[in-house]
Amino acid sequence: MRPSLLDPLFAPVTTLDGVGAKLADLLSNIVPGDGTGRELRVGDLLFVLPHSLVDRRNRPGIANAPEGAIVTLELTVSRHHPSPPGRKSAPYRVFAFDDTGEIALTFFHARAQWLEKVLPEGEKVLVSGRMEWFNGRPSMVHPDFIVPAAEADTLPTLEPVYPLTAGLSAKVLRRAIGQALERLPDLPEWQDPAFLARNRMPGFGAALRRLHAPQEPDDSTPESQFWRRVAYDEFLAGQLSLALVRARVKRLSGRPLTGDGHLEAKIRAALPYALTGSQEEAVRDIHADLGQPERMVRLLQGDVGAGKTVVALLAMARAAEAGAQSALMAPTEILARQHFATIRPLAEAAGLTAAVLTGREKGKERQNTLDAIASGAVDFVIGTHALFQESVSFHDLALAVIDEQHRFGVHQRLAITAKGNAPDMLVMTATPIPRTLVLSAFGDMDVSRLTEKPAGRQPIRTVTLPMERLGELVERIRKALAEGQKAYWICPLVEESEEVPLTSAEDRFAALQKIFGSAVGLVHGRMKAAEKDEAMRAFKAGETRILVGTTVVEVGVDVSDATIIVIEHAERFGLAQLHQLRGRVGRGALASSCVLLYKGPLGQTAIRRLEVMRETEDGFVIAEEDLKLRGEGDLLGTKQSGTPGFRVARIESHTDLLQAARDDARLILSQDSDLETPRGEALRLLLYLFGRDEAVRLLRAG
Repeated sequence: MRPSLLDPLFAPVTTLDGVGAKLADLLSNIVPGDGTGRELRVGDLLFVLPHSLVDRRNRPGIANAPEGAIVTLELTVSRHHPSPPGRKSAPYRVFAFDDTGEIALTFFHARAQWLEKVLPEGEKVLVSGRMEWFNGRPSMVHPDFIVPAAEADTLPTLEPVYPLTAGLSAKVLRRAIGQALERLPDLPEWQDPAFLARNRMPGFGAALRRLHAPQEPDDSTPESQFWRRVAYDEFLAGQLSLALVRARVKRLSGRPLTGDGHLEAKIRAALPYALTGSQEEAVRDIHADLGQPERMVRLLQGDVGAGKTVVALLAMARAAEAGAQSALMAPTEILARQHFATIRPLAEAAGLTAAVLTGREKGKERQNTLDAIASGAVDFVIGTHALFQESVSFHDLALAVIDEQHRFGVHQRLAITAKGNAPDMLVMTATPIPRTLVLSAFGDMDVSRLTEKPAGRQPIRTVTLPMERLGELVERIRKALAEGQKAYWICPLVEESEEVPLTSAEDRFAALQKIFGSAVGLVHGRMKAAEKDEAMRAFKAGETRILVGTTVVEVGVDVSDATIIVIEHAERFGLAQLHQLRGRVGRGALASSCVLLYKGPLGQTAIRRLEVMRETEDGFVIAEEDLKLRGEGDLLGTKQSGTPGFRVARIESHTDLLQAARDDARLILSQDSDLETPRGEALRLLLYLFGRDEAVRLLRAG
């Protein structure tokens, strides 16, 4: 049960004064949600932080107030000039003065009664707003604040500016946030006092109040100790919840998988190349994990074509030596079949059996495969997520390998655990992830990185080309095809769109078909799986020589004699995606090239992206650059995958805190695994506050 102390923050936002269903809908547009689609709560408003400040401390007097500046003036009201009768569009002016001159306060469509009440003639008032000068005469149109001089202390000298949405005014939002702050209970401290003192961090409540009511211009910046305090709380909640998942997964104790290496030796002998140094190191790490009685939960990161599949295969061989089965799960059918095509001949060389299981197998064929898996006749099962969702029963599943981890969230990892007797887990990703994001999204895993290209891989020459030189490019491709090469041509859209003036895959396909005839194929995401597979097969077999497509070819498709990839409107793609696409070529013995076609003029970010692509092929360098250019936003597809997008923390500003939070979370759980000490009880409140309720449920489930 959630502690009752938090009830005021977990009440629906509609329990606040003046917040009905309509306003709640508007608020939900700006509140950073937790992705669950639940109704908005009072506590959610606490984490809507200002993105900038308006400084109202400047009091220069009328004559010295510069054009366009936000100023605060102490005025005496002299006279009202209402709009002339019958001319509602004409402004209502109130004239006022100070020691330096006179100003016109200008209002459109104003109610005379209200203006006479807030600006009574002869009274002293404080007004604040943007200064304007017309023909040498000072004016302020619709001042932001008007208060009697006697109530000067109610005027916010530093006014936070929040994100807004159509129909939501700053005043209404500030009022709602103010009410949420009033409901914030006095919470026990969950952070280590020595850590707070060392980093000059205030308490949680004090930090939030200062962020929403800053006293200095720097108070509301991500670098301030107030913002850093709440960011650290968020990181710690995330790291604790990942560490609890990890502890739970490990507690379902695995078993040592040991072998004498004879099957592994046969697979190595069948490989046409030697493993790289980092592949060997990863294999050693994995074998060491498999030999332990605790479960392995390891992330294998490798750049495009770094040879992750072979490392996974050698891990699967170790499971087979221990007399158990392995499963490899890929996110798409194309990728699952490609893994199967790579693995089956190597497995057979070692006397092992591999089977594939996707949505395409039907009827008797499918039943035969299911029976073979259940009886233990199959050593390696390769498939899509259907492997873990349908009525697939394994004889003895000891190792689960998951490809392209960012498509699957933490909780799907737990679901996979239910198959077999708590199988060891190896997770692979070809999206190089900056170290900081590895910590935030995969803090529950050990990490191996493949940092070298396999032997024989050719470097890829990357060039940028403006759309105006399209004709030259087509000629270059004509020559390459005559030499027996193949090319990909990637477009950002499937079909023409009125809203977005970009060339679509279908348009480009039609244009290239006029030049190259039946040598051009087409593949995109709206085609049926069988049509996509057929387009890929024809390209691989050489029946087509140019494959026009969308980013559907991004992940894992392997055609070793494709040597050119053209990415049209490259300025529209993110760095990580450009890098993934480029990795479709350079897979054979021939030199390969990547042509980034762009349409000018380009913005600064687009220019930098294309520069980075020309400068380096190192996916990890590219990922770090992507993080700088974009922030952590969608680098991992976090919206879809259950990896944490942060409400308060900013990876680019708070990296140092993330490492500290990971270390602290591990230390806490090593000393208080069930969070039962006074600090542990306080940390449970933290987990609830940041929407990590699942972690608390894991505690209860033991």
